[in-house]
Amino acid sequence: MAKLDMAWRQIRRLDEIASQQTVIHQLDPRVKLIVTFFYIVTVVSYSKYDLLGLLPLILYPVFLISLAELPLKYLLIRVLLATPFVFFVGIFNPVFDHTPLFQVNGFVLTGGWLSLAVLLVKFGFTVMAALILAAISGINEIGGVLLRFRIPRVFVMQLLFMYRYLSVLMEETGRSIRAYQLRRCEGRGIHHKAWGSLVGQLLLRTIDRAQRIYQAMVCRGFQGELHLSRRNNKAGIGDGVYLIGWTCFFILTRWVNIPGLLGRLFMEARL
Repeated sequence: MAKLDMAWRQIRRLDEIASQQTVIHQLDPRVKLIVTFFYIVTVVSYSKYDLLGLLPLILYPVFLISLAELPLKYLLIRVLLATPFVFFVGIFNPVFDHTPLFQVNGFVLTGGWLSLAVLLVKFGFTVMAALILAAISGINEIGGVLLRFRIPRVFVMQLLFMYRYLSVLMEETGRSIRAYQLRRCEGRGIHHKAWGSLVGQLLLRTIDRAQRIYQAMVCRGFQGELHLSRRNNKAGIGDGVYLIGWTCFFILTRWVNIPGLLGRLFMEARL
């Protein structure tokens, strides 16, 4: 139960972080969403062997985390929790790709291992960018921006309800586990024979609770539309500088191999 409550508090912490009043938090949410989209597209566009080209893009999350005063440890833990999924997707790359790329003192780096490393770096950068966007904007602002960008209302509603109904799922899970533990006198944890019935009861309880919440919303005037708070202020000079600056940086890093260029300049300087 303590772990369950801690997991829910960690989820809700994004809302608390998004309510801060730093320079980054006060930027236009449309600009923040566009920059995040460009960043993710830039990261994904790199080839599977271009690890050095990806490295300069770490400046984007580092800059935002420091300027927006975001908790680095919290964000890194969230990224690491999801890393095993992509790791098992790319774990077979070294098995099928034996193309030798580098050889140093008898050690041969094959394309499979390099592509796996690039895949993990891409995943870390994109997930970190998404978490940072949620931490500097909040789920409601993101939903409002998606509606202004003509994203289908049904999709936006499903996204917001999925986020909000996590509380229902976590609460019903806690109640079910607490009831099971009170009725079981010996042993710790949940016996494997009770897993099926417990999950089934949890599903039924969650659906019933969601129906009651929906009926309460209808009684309060809900007609299928969410009235999200949207900022009325127009984008200012700071928003334009933020958008143009990061866009130019992404284009520069994509078309210019900055680590390779710095390496050549360093070697020429030594000679």
